[in-house]
Amino acid sequence: MRVLDVLRVLFIPLIPVYALIVTVRNYLFNRGILKTKSVNSFVVSIGNLTTGGSGKSPFTIKVTNMLKNMGLRVAVLSRGYGRDSEGYLLVSDGKDVFARVEDAGDEMLQTVYNCQVPAAVCEDRIVGAEELLDDFSPDALVLDDAYQHRYIERDVNIVLFDQRFFTRRNGLRRLMLPTGDLREPVAEVKRADCVIINRKFSAKAEIPECYMKLLSTKPVFNAHYKTVGFLDVRNNEFFPAEEFQGQKSLLVCGIANPHSFITAMETFNISTDEQLIFADHKLYTNEEVQQIRKVFYDKNCYSVITTEKDSVKLSQFSKELDDIDIYYLKIEMQLEEEEEFKNYLNGKLQKYKGTKLK
Repeated sequence: MRVLDVLRVLFIPLIPVYALIVTVRNYLFNRGILKTKSVNSFVVSIGNLTTGGSGKSPFTIKVTNMLKNMGLRVAVLSRGYGRDSEGYLLVSDGKDVFARVEDAGDEMLQTVYNCQVPAAVCEDRIVGAEELLDDFSPDALVLDDAYQHRYIERDVNIVLFDQRFFTRRNGLRRLMLPTGDLREPVAEVKRADCVIINRKFSAKAEIPECYMKLLSTKPVFNAHYKTVGFLDVRNNEFFPAEEFQGQKSLLVCGIANPHSFITAMETFNISTDEQLIFADHKLYTNEEVQQIRKVFYDKNCYSVITTEKDSVKLSQFSKELDDIDIYYLKIEMQLEEEEEFKNYLNGKLQKYKGTKLK
């Protein structure tokens, strides 16, 4: 048994304590003791029941651009996980970016660069929403990672699952925190309006019946990642994936679940032997950059390949890495029922508009 799994076993006695806290909190919201507040916008919440790695950021980007294509003025709000700042911070007005990655968080900057919409971070979603609404009057507000943040009402409540959560052999990971990955019991999917199962770069797998019984009470959509190609971190010059086939590269990432990133490299016949895996949301320092340089030259690698989320942070070290070719994998989330989901989202929008007219 791995050391991490031993630690997970040791934490099992703490699961009931965590579960009790979650249960009491949800009870207080369900009974109206803890209040939710509505805001003057069509609100789409995107979140999950597990800790990271389900694809919230790529899906936030997809939904935001989908709403833009419907002709709506859209804004994005997140708490800005891992940021050094506090309180409300305007990240972008849709044209210019005003915040550093340390202050806004890597996922928010990734969203801003891909969507070009007004965006802000704030721990208090009500405060953040009201500030964005006052400044930009968006028709739609997308909340990133807000499934557990129940203080703000939403018109569409979307929950994502990584397919591997259901199919992996390690049953410890399917328990609640602090042993497993679950923030809440899977049964809390009942609060969702729809479910997204993201298989990322893996083949579609059969979900165990015990879980499908819970999920199938809601509309279920299937998603996966499509590789666009590789972009130079310094100048965003595009290169097709074929140009990297057969090369020995150093893989660098600090994401919740690096498995899909490594799997993608394997599909391109890019060596995955050399890896530097850091903690999720890693804010790189000069120490890590020097570590990257050392491994790159010691192992005689052709290039450094990282994720888009990591590229936002590594781009700040262009001077320190100016003698190394470093690229990030550009991916897009694809919905296998794309038109059905668009119709579903539009139906929710029309219902919202109808409610506003009453």
